[in-house]
Amino acid sequence: MENKKNNSLLLYNSSKDDLSSELYSFEKIKGFCHEKTDTKAYGRFNGKTVIITGAKGDFGQVCSKRMAQEGANIGFLDILDTESLAIQFKKDYPDQIFHSFQVDITEEDQVIEVSNEIEKKFKRIDHLFNNAGYQGDFTNTLNYSVKDFKKIIDINVTGAFIMLKTISNIMSKQEPRGGSIVNTASMAGIAAPPNMIAYSASKAAVKHMTVIAAKDLAPFDIRVNSISPAYIGPGFMWTRQVELQAKAGSVYFSEDPEQVASQMVNSVPMRRYGSINEVIGPVLFLLSDDSSYLTGIDIKITGGD
Repeated sequence: MENKKNNSLLLYNSSKDDLSSELYSFEKIKGFCHEKTDTKAYGRFNGKTVIITGAKGDFGQVCSKRMAQEGANIGFLDILDTESLAIQFKKDYPDQIFHSFQVDITEEDQVIEVSNEIEKKFKRIDHLFNNAGYQGDFTNTLNYSVKDFKKIIDINVTGAFIMLKTISNIMSKQEPRGGSIVNTASMAGIAAPPNMIAYSASKAAVKHMTVIAAKDLAPFDIRVNSISPAYIGPGFMWTRQVELQAKAGSVYFSEDPEQVASQMVNSVPMRRYGSINEVIGPVLFLLSDDSSYLTGIDIKITGGD
């Protein structure tokens, strides 16, 4: 794809994956770029407690900001240290409550211990964005590592299940009982792209786990839904999948990362990737009372099927 210095900007740049980097924008006059800057707070989460897993990732950080803007108290969960997030949010939103928790979601004992601590600090849990995940390798099925396959299933399926089970148990027993949960699935679990056998299988499992949990938990006033994003950027995952699909050497994508980025975008009817804010908007909708009669659904965030 030709790059024009002052007009069209790169789809891909190996040295940049920062959320604010303009190198991932599109030519605005052609309608490529959707810069959502209006994140006006509507107060849907005033006084509510939200737990966000994968809080240090792209989705987690943007979701945290938008939830805080709408009045939420937030528990930041990640396998990495999230104390810096809690400190910054306490400065930015001094009237709200923020706590950080370092946890491996694949370890049930850790999750139960942290969840009990969350319950003590916040008194109740209203919402869970069950978002932590691992993308894994991009390799043909013939050569895919069993070790990596197991790791993806452990994090994306078992870990998501442990969080879902543990938090919904708290929601079912608190007074008043109930809450809402959004699981992060993926269009990879629906469209089944090449070279992603483990990730696609894991996200298909999350989608079906959502439907079953929605039925099981409805009698306890707990709603469970999911999102299935497609090509989303800028950010680490966009950069990573472009580079690794190019390296996979398949018949489906070019070996040039910039060409892979163009191939991906040109497969989308809207001819652009989605912004992270365009993912988080549906998350907030599904968590909030705006979707109070929706459970067991999956929102495909694709730019058109």
